Amino acid sequence: MADTKLYSYYQGCSEGGRDGWSQIQRFDDEWDGAITGAPAFRFAHQQIQHLWSNVVEQNLDYYPPPCELDKIVNETIAACDPLDGKTDGVVARTDLCKLHFDLKSIIGKSYSCAAAPASRFSPATPAQNGTVTAKGVAVAQGITDGVKDTQGRQVYLSYQPSSTFADAQTQYNSETNSWELSVSNFAAEFVSRFVDMVDSSSWANIDGVTGDTIRDWILESWQKYEDSLQTTWPDLTPFHTAGGKVLHFHGESDNSIPAASSVRYHESVRQIMYPDLNFKDGNTALNEWYRLFLVPGAAHCSPSPTQPNGPFPQTNLEVLIDWVEKGVAPATLNATVLQGDHKGENEQICLWPLRPRWSGNSTKVECEYDQASIDTWLYDFDAFKLPVY
Repeated sequence: MADTKLYSYYQGCSEGGRDGWSQIQRFDDEWDGAITGAPAFRFAHQQIQHLWSNVVEQNLDYYPPPCELDKIVNETIAACDPLDGKTDGVVARTDLCKLHFDLKSIIGKSYSCAAAPASRFSPATPAQNGTVTAKGVAVAQGITDGVKDTQGRQVYLSYQPSSTFADAQTQYNSETNSWELSVSNFAAEFVSRFVDMVDSSSWANIDGVTGDTIRDWILESWQKYEDSLQTTWPDLTPFHTAGGKVLHFHGESDNSIPAASSVRYHESVRQIMYPDLNFKDGNTALNEWYRLFLVPGAAHCSPSPTQPNGPFPQTNLEVLIDWVEKGVAPATLNATVLQGDHKGENEQICLWPLRPRWSGNSTKVECEYDQASIDTWLYDFDAFKLPVY
């Protein structure tokens, strides 16, 4: 009986995406192909950065009502939606949004949200009516700019414009009739259990915590978990030599793991493995076996409720199998709109570093090279002496 090759594939998203990269980096010849969605790279940075929104609010001494934050997100989506050449309620070019949209233009716009009863997960909240304030916009801008220490040096990256401000959500105090800080449990639990090594999952406040504190916590846990939870080893030569293929995707409007985190790792692999090639040629070489796709309007490992007309990939495993077993590399990634006005429609997602631009009366998407837009995805983490892969 003739030998028949058995192929092995990995598929996972979020922590499952990070686990996939751990497999690729450690067991290079065990997998023929892997699908890694929105991976939780740099776990020390990733978990602690959830606290940055709270620090921004505390620094400004302003705790915006959730309805004000929702208004800022919705106005951002409305303003940046057409920048990709198609008005469909989806921000497919968050990079152009960074370049051309000023959050201050939202100041003074009215918002209104009805009262909500208590549920299993949240207390009752009153009706919220008002106008977007300068401080509310300052909170949004501070979050979007990413984590910085008190000297203004970049500590970590942030969410793309159009992502919801999940980490900045405040809680209502019925006794004082005011909105108050709600500390991120993601960050509190990680710092308590993995940095301070104490049995605690939540904090009442973050008194005294600054960008410097976040930087120092990141550095300490980075050092502790470099060989386990960070999962950013950029030299994938053994996996590539073994013939492995990677299909990596990330929702561009992810509000839990910033999409720029995936761009950072892809760029690190390019620089380490193809140091003698320029950006374009290095990406061409890398794309022979490792391809990254940013999904327009998508949230964390799923479509976004605030951008329901956005597509989401549904045939990744089929695409990967065709690539590995038949040599059919995906020039674009097939995706389907799963909800909203365009439910059931198919779209093609551009291969990084190309960016989508609709033409032909919004009927055809073209994948263009735009260096100015690409540059908005790249950060200089000057708060650290070590390279951040």
